[in-house]
Amino acid sequence: MIGRRSANGRRLPLLVRAALRDLARRPAQLALAVVGVALGVAVVVAVDVANASVFRAFTLSTEAVTGRATHQVAGGPTGLDERLFARLALATGVAAAPIVEDYVRVAPAAPGGVPSEHRRSETRVLHLLGVDPFSERPFRPDLADIRPAGGAATGAGRDRPADQPAATGSLAALLLRPGACLLAADMAAELGLAPGSRFQVLAGGVPREAELVGLLARPRSESASQAIADLMVMDVAAAQELLGRNGTLDRIDLRLEQPGRTATTTANIGGAAPFQDLEARVAALLPPGAQLLPAGGQTSAALALTRAFRVNLSALSLLALLCGAFLVYNTMTFSVVRRRTLLGTLRALGVTRQQVLALVLGEAAALALAGTGLGIAAGVALGRILVRLVTQTVNDLYFVVSVRALTLSPATLAKAAAIGIGATLLAALAPALEATLTPPRAVLNRSSLEARLRRTLPRATLLGAVVAGAGGVLLALPGGGLVVSFAALAAIVVGSALLAPAATVLLMRLLRAPAGRLFGILGRLAAGGVEASLSRTAVAIAALMVAVAVTVGIGVMIDSFRQTVVRWLEGTLRADIYVTAASRAGLHGAALDPALARQAAALPGVLRVNDIRRAEIAAPDGAVSLLAVGTDRRGFGSFELLAGDRERAWLAFAKGDGVLVSEPYFRRTGTGVGRTVRLRTAAGDHDFTVAGVFYDYTSDRGIVMISRRSYVRFWRDPALSGFSLYLAPGADAGLAIGRLRRLLASPGANTAGGAGAAGGAAARPALSIRPNRALKKASLEIFDRTFLITGVLRLLAGLVAAIGILSALSALQLERARELGVLRANGLTPGQVWQLVTAQTGLMGLAAGLLAWPLGLALSAILVYVINRRSFGWSMRLAVSPGILLEALLLALAAALAAGLYPAYRMARTRPALALREE
Repeated sequence: MIGRRSANGRRLPLLVRAALRDLARRPAQLALAVVGVALGVAVVVAVDVANASVFRAFTLSTEAVTGRATHQVAGGPTGLDERLFARLALATGVAAAPIVEDYVRVAPAAPGGVPSEHRRSETRVLHLLGVDPFSERPFRPDLADIRPAGGAATGAGRDRPADQPAATGSLAALLLRPGACLLAADMAAELGLAPGSRFQVLAGGVPREAELVGLLARPRSESASQAIADLMVMDVAAAQELLGRNGTLDRIDLRLEQPGRTATTTANIGGAAPFQDLEARVAALLPPGAQLLPAGGQTSAALALTRAFRVNLSALSLLALLCGAFLVYNTMTFSVVRRRTLLGTLRALGVTRQQVLALVLGEAAALALAGTGLGIAAGVALGRILVRLVTQTVNDLYFVVSVRALTLSPATLAKAAAIGIGATLLAALAPALEATLTPPRAVLNRSSLEARLRRTLPRATLLGAVVAGAGGVLLALPGGGLVVSFAALAAIVVGSALLAPAATVLLMRLLRAPAGRLFGILGRLAAGGVEASLSRTAVAIAALMVAVAVTVGIGVMIDSFRQTVVRWLEGTLRADIYVTAASRAGLHGAALDPALARQAAALPGVLRVNDIRRAEIAAPDGAVSLLAVGTDRRGFGSFELLAGDRERAWLAFAKGDGVLVSEPYFRRTGTGVGRTVRLRTAAGDHDFTVAGVFYDYTSDRGIVMISRRSYVRFWRDPALSGFSLYLAPGADAGLAIGRLRRLLASPGANTAGGAGAAGGAAARPALSIRPNRALKKASLEIFDRTFLITGVLRLLAGLVAAIGILSALSALQLERARELGVLRANGLTPGQVWQLVTAQTGLMGLAAGLLAWPLGLALSAILVYVINRRSFGWSMRLAVSPGILLEALLLALAAALAAGLYPAYRMARTRPALALREE
């Protein structure tokens, strides 16, 4: 009767209601399943939200600055002569706009300039944009019109459409008042400023005074509001004065379009002869040090350089999701195990296999929907934490960006739904098939499942070896990219999980005798129980093994990288004192007068001084970081070479015929020893021969190092970015720093490029004078901040695994209730039952910890020697700390024991009569 009704579909709703009632009677298990799915989804969503928010903020801000320009004229380290702007506009007739830009810092303050009571620990970074309001309309219309509050439009935007918002302020004030600027209304409110307020900024390392004369128009779209949120707009002349760059521009924006065509249509006819002729006419007017580049090219290049960082974060989040898949498998297995007798009875009464399969997968789908929804909400909340960590890392390593809003795209939601629902259904497929395909009699007999597992164990072990071996083959393929590398990593993890059951059997047999000597019969029973219930314990051990192995792999990788960086710092930072004038996150700061270095060299106790100049050379595929150092043979020896003969490299470097490139540059471009690097110099393009490749960990995009003498000759830029002092043996560093501070405070100490002339003694940059030890400490602090987000992901992976083993132990409790009931009937006390279960969970944790060691070390080797090198181009030496391995073992034991507390308590309370009656 039941079978016929089921076949006709009338009994299926009854099964569904029975399943819902069963779930409602066990809210704790239901919550465990939902949390497991939610955690896996939350990690993926959080990383995706953090990545998308940071890089959308960067894209929006750069698009706001670029505007409608189709091309840009970029200069060298010294910028462009401002007279080039007029020459281009008059000779070609193209729309052109002069631009001066940099980053400045300002602290929040209450109205009137009084520091706020809730002042932030870190100052705000603003993107300073110096423009010519009369040239801005074709490029950035919102900046072309300055309107006094409540007044009519003035200036270049007088013919602006009535429905287009305008900035508030006075054009005359912006053009004539020193330090006059415009800010977004929200930023002005955050800083406690109102129109007319004066405030101090740190520009180019120099404290300067600015005045807020108006507010930028509030765009209608939210994305446009985000784009101008951190923008500080000034007249180009005022920006030049503020930054100490009188007479120079950073770039010139152009709109190269044919008459009657828009910028969009011009882009669509790329390759048309008239357009190419226009480019050629512009290029012919450029001086040797300048070059014509497509607008947005530098933005695309910067985002491309961060691709490896973003892919690595996403991969780590997927590892956490993999641990979550084990959790879902355990949870669904627990659901099937709990109803094995019921499902077997229903099958014997005629319920079809398809209906049982639909029932189990339907439960999994419901759990997936609930867990995915909760995971998306939790992921957004976690993303708010991760976005700060990602932003700090990007500011330290790549470019300055300020994130004002989280970005939750439809693609992220679709990915979360696909991952949460897909992973849950895939993980639930195995227990669903187990409940469906097993004959009813076998379902009612627990031993049949273990017997079947024993028969399939050799095949599973062989499959695991094949999958792991395939991962190794993928890693060995030449030219494999990041996607291939992470696919190989996933294959090795999955293969190791398939090897876990056989390894667990072997370990339990090896541990049975020691456990018996330590705990007597209970120890032997515990080891035997783990092996006897392999269908459940092996999955829990595999889940915990993977999670702990991830912590081992990432921990060893970070420790190896840190030790490598420490050794590199010890070898590279050999000077006693370092002087720089940093104006923003990163390596580039204000220009210093080389006379400062000469004066410092004359101080008592100073043995020698090395000059340093860092510059960005514009190129079509992204800026090239140039490092010019004035050093002798001893200073050159601090650079450890990866490739090239040291003596030959020194001779070529000293003569100016050769340059050195960093390892990341070499791996990114393939430009090694003997090849040439073409750079745009003040005299035009010049090919430099690569004399050596040196180790460097300051930038993953690479550095080209040249002698300072050659740099001055080719780029005609005598300024410095900093200098280092070597003291005579026995000289006191503190005394030398005091003398240096007094020297820099003297009236003659100024910055290069006119900053000192513009502001006198008060305009000197805020120089950073740090001894060797302080600079190393600051470098390691940046390193630790960079990997802080990795530590957060490690913690989440461990949390997922702990919940997973709790689910597995709960299933084991049900399956062993009869066995423990028999033991209780034969005289085992509740305390002994508790000891037995605790010993069993401890053995499972011990097995997971021991198995995590080889997998974790394999993961760390892959991360160090393959993925890190392909991602960032850095070579590292694998350093395995015994402390990390011991910590991982203790983590596995603690997770297993903590997860086993409640199941042990429940098992100890098992009533023998009830268990025997069920038997």
